[in-house]
Amino acid sequence: MALSSPGTGPETGATGTGTAGPAIPTGATDTSTPGPAAPTSATAEGVPGPAAPAVPGSPTAPRPTRGLLPLLFTGNTAMYALYVGVPGMLLALQIEAVDPADKVANFGLVSGVSAIFATVFNPVAGALSDRSGRRNPWILAGGLLALPVMLLLGSVHTILLVTIAWCLGQAVMNVYQAALTSVVPDRVPLAARGKASAAVGLGLPVGSTIGALLGAAFSEHYRTGYLVFGAIVAATAVLFTACAREERMPPKAAMPVKEQIAAFGGALKDHDFRWAFIGRALLVLGYFAVAGFQLYVLKDHTVLPAGLSAEEAVAILMPVNSVAMVVSTVLGGWLSDRLDRRKLFVGASAALAALALLVPALSTSWTAMLAFSVVNGLGFGCYMAVDTALVTMVLPRAEDAARDMGVLNVANAGPQIVAPFVASLIVSLSGGYTALFLVAAVLSVLGALAVRPIRSVR
Repeated sequence: MALSSPGTGPETGATGTGTAGPAIPTGATDTSTPGPAAPTSATAEGVPGPAAPAVPGSPTAPRPTRGLLPLLFTGNTAMYALYVGVPGMLLALQIEAVDPADKVANFGLVSGVSAIFATVFNPVAGALSDRSGRRNPWILAGGLLALPVMLLLGSVHTILLVTIAWCLGQAVMNVYQAALTSVVPDRVPLAARGKASAAVGLGLPVGSTIGALLGAAFSEHYRTGYLVFGAIVAATAVLFTACAREERMPPKAAMPVKEQIAAFGGALKDHDFRWAFIGRALLVLGYFAVAGFQLYVLKDHTVLPAGLSAEEAVAILMPVNSVAMVVSTVLGGWLSDRLDRRKLFVGASAALAALALLVPALSTSWTAMLAFSVVNGLGFGCYMAVDTALVTMVLPRAEDAARDMGVLNVANAGPQIVAPFVASLIVSLSGGYTALFLVAAVLSVLGALAVRPIRSVR
């Protein structure tokens, strides 16, 4: 998330710009309702204040669009609905229909190769939106392109063409995601990042539930299901860009390719950013090694009750997981703001996610999977809410927020490249999924420990 510029010290109250900022007034902590404006900053968006505009994302930044938090929630809900419903259900069923005997290896191949596109397009799209000084056009373009790409994905019938089509899907969705992710550091004051991150984080459980339910509903007609998911993302992109006004930031001059690559890599030279990156990468690797194969786990590992299909089981587990995730996301975001503690919540929630993975490793029962869904939801929901807030606080340069968020998102997409290959290899060599759960648990523990060296955030 951060580039190669000085970080903040623990005494500065990290602003994301490399310098300390004045305390935020009480009214500025609520990002969804109006309050008194900071005396040294601009007032409501689009209305000039008594002083020069502050750096985006700093404690004195202009107020975001009224209703920005619901829009962030909606935008992320649509994104996660597609991310869960398409690869977690429709894509898995499509690959199984093409080649049932080699479904695990093929699914790992398609998921891994397409994740490369996610890794490449996320930081590149972030850098391009930084250069343009805009976010909304990129959100709109990525969202609208999701519809024709989903139409293409549903019309192909070979593993090669499925791979190509889903790679295009990852590309357009990461253009959308990179710009949407950058809205929080751009438009939300530092003291309200926990609330904003909670709004973003709530999109995961709600979107996951919608994705699972729609995926199950269209399991017999996955081509129609693809179109439904594409239409949801396209409509949400139109809604967000129509309602969330933005101030155009100064556009940036073009950088030579070598300098851009150096800038991406330079972010990892920052001590705190590097450890935040490592912790996120480890936890995401463990999470997606299991989550990506959930349908196959239910078909081949879990002993389901009589009459319950794997597709129906997914539709039950996801809402259970989501309710737990909603509770921990809201409480984690609120408590981390109130106590001004991020590392404690991030580390504890990652450790809880590791504990959850031990449950299905020790038991193949349906009850064990239900317990796993609850505990995993509590851990992962809190982690994503608070870790997102933590990451925005270790950005050395607020003006490079989108590019830096894109770099951090490599920690999201990069492990997804490795996870399917690693997971399919572990399942193939061990002959089952128990070893996969254990490896994922170890990775989550390491992710919990990775936040300890971070110095500028408590």
